[in-house]
Amino acid sequence: MSNEGLIIEERSRDIGDFLVGRLIPFRKKRMVGPFIFIDHMGPTMIKKGHYMDVDQHPHIGLSTLTYMLEGELMHEDSIGTHQRISPGSVNWMVAGKGVTHTERTPRDMRDGSEFTAHGYQIWVALPKELEDIDPEFHHIDAEILPSWKENNTEFRLVAGQGYGKTSPLPVHSELFMVEVKSPERYELQLKGELQGEIGICIVEGSIQACENTIEQGNMLVSKVEDTCNVILEPNSHILLFGGKPFEEERHIYWNFVSHSKDKIEAAKEKWKNKGFPKVQGDDTYVVMPE
Repeated sequence: MSNEGLIIEERSRDIGDFLVGRLIPFRKKRMVGPFIFIDHMGPTMIKKGHYMDVDQHPHIGLSTLTYMLEGELMHEDSIGTHQRISPGSVNWMVAGKGVTHTERTPRDMRDGSEFTAHGYQIWVALPKELEDIDPEFHHIDAEILPSWKENNTEFRLVAGQGYGKTSPLPVHSELFMVEVKSPERYELQLKGELQGEIGICIVEGSIQACENTIEQGNMLVSKVEDTCNVILEPNSHILLFGGKPFEEERHIYWNFVSHSKDKIEAAKEKWKNKGFPKVQGDDTYVVMPE
């Protein structure tokens, strides 16, 4: 999905072991482990005349992780992928040295009926030495991802390693993304279960952290590895994400990520000159914002 002018939330605040903001990057925290951008899609009602159509746009230096909670999307890219994504499954596109893609409401769902679209578009920066690899695409069905329960609380390991389990998603760095849903008040264990920096995205409900109540729509980022306990209030739904941070700074401009400003400048010129590979049969073109 295209980053239409990166929005940086300035109202981040400090509650002790965590920083709290609306999304990443926010002012005090640019990345969480290798995660560099998280976009919350919806929930929004999709209906006739208002279908989701993200036209052809480029990426370099990152992997995109699409995770739908409701609704479906069709992904197409310049390496020939045509992949529908449904709730709970994962689309993982490794941009590497350069790829273009589109994301649209599937054709068979454009029949005038209404449905909700709700999900997350996540960007994970590639390690410096892998920024120029050939593009790849991987899809993992929901039932293949590790899932388990602690009492009535449900866990799903979307990516990486956590809680003694490993996702089959072929990631390129030390990271994790875990979905947690709890119908009742639940004390979540973080210490020793997840390695590296920890982010918490509150999808629904609220959590207690460091004697503060944090409501849905917010994101927490740990400042220390040994964080305070987190308590999920009843009927809460969160995403845990993060991992080992890179040694080098990452630069981001529009849909381009790299440790090198020169690589980003080269990608900007390449897109302006229409030098990126194209999605077959698609002539759409998203103009890069100045």
